[in-house]
Amino acid sequence: MGYDPNNPMEGRITDIGPRYYDEFLPPVIKANKGKWLYHEIPAPGILIHTSETGDKCYTVRVGAARLMSIEHIREMCDIADAHCEGYLRFTTRNNVEFMTDSEDSMKSLIEDLKSRGNKFPIGGTGACITNIVHTQGWVHCHTPATDASGPVKCVMDELFDYFGSMKLPAQLRVALACCLNMCGAVHASDIAILGIHRKPPMIDHGHITGVCELPLAIAACPLGAVKPAKVEVDGKEIKSVKVNAERCMFCGNCYTMCPAMPLADPEGDGIAILVGGKISNRISAPKFSKLVIPFLPNNPPRWPEVVDAIVNIVKVYAENANKYERLGEWAERIGWEKFFEKCNIPFTEKSIDDYRMAYETWHTTTQFKYTSATASYTD
Repeated sequence: MGYDPNNPMEGRITDIGPRYYDEFLPPVIKANKGKWLYHEIPAPGILIHTSETGDKCYTVRVGAARLMSIEHIREMCDIADAHCEGYLRFTTRNNVEFMTDSEDSMKSLIEDLKSRGNKFPIGGTGACITNIVHTQGWVHCHTPATDASGPVKCVMDELFDYFGSMKLPAQLRVALACCLNMCGAVHASDIAILGIHRKPPMIDHGHITGVCELPLAIAACPLGAVKPAKVEVDGKEIKSVKVNAERCMFCGNCYTMCPAMPLADPEGDGIAILVGGKISNRISAPKFSKLVIPFLPNNPPRWPEVVDAIVNIVKVYAENANKYERLGEWAERIGWEKFFEKCNIPFTEKSIDDYRMAYETWHTTTQFKYTSATASYTD
């Protein structure tokens, strides 16, 4: 059939790609779209949304892993079939939410979830630590500087009590990205665990021409650190590349285009900790996180240095911040210098914003707070 510009949809195949999301909304959500008035959080992990029509939606939020077996997903579906007419949804932070319009169904759902031990922990709402969102790590990604699910499991083991309770000053979001390309969006989380490379890519000159298109590897570098070069291999001159280490920011883009330029290194790879990011517009404008610990080593399987650093920050924040105050807001109120002192984190030049658009974040007045954390640097 020919294409008719006056009737472009005639004879067109339209079932390619994902179905329209509206088909999968729970009936109570679909019937009250745009009519919700307010919501309550009567207990950790429990949300009750009330519509102007009088309808209520009862939501039970359950923590889940980012990487799950099919058996685990089927068990979730069985729970949804039993209590929620088959409806559930996955949140952007790897939680699972079961939704129903019946309070009795919600109560039976909670009993069912609790009867299964810690497999389906209820929490993640209000003034708590939310489920840690993370990237692929060593399981799948080709440029990670650290694992993802490993450190997340270790950190959450120590902070698990904060997931099922609402005893923090405000919600605390933790995220992990396994390299500085940050597909984990850690720049906007209260605490960010960021895998970092510290050494430029190695170059396998013997194989580079066989597995790489050199112009693509050169063009992939955002800082122009990769340049064409001629080298001698087994007595023959071949075309290859060279890396200007001073310009390299260790992003791994070149390795993405050229497998003969690997970046991973046991000594050079590790983790940086950033704090203070948020997307919320409450109290203050959205904020980017700031670097506070430039490097911690990769020590699998339990990453003790990383776990200790994050637990310390969380506990100090919990003891000192005002109610409803996010971590970055607390740090700004007392001053970042005081934040370093209270958390017993050494302050170094790595913690100074020195990128070219950072002028507004610099101290441009005399209001610098001299503390024990900054004394060694300011002397």
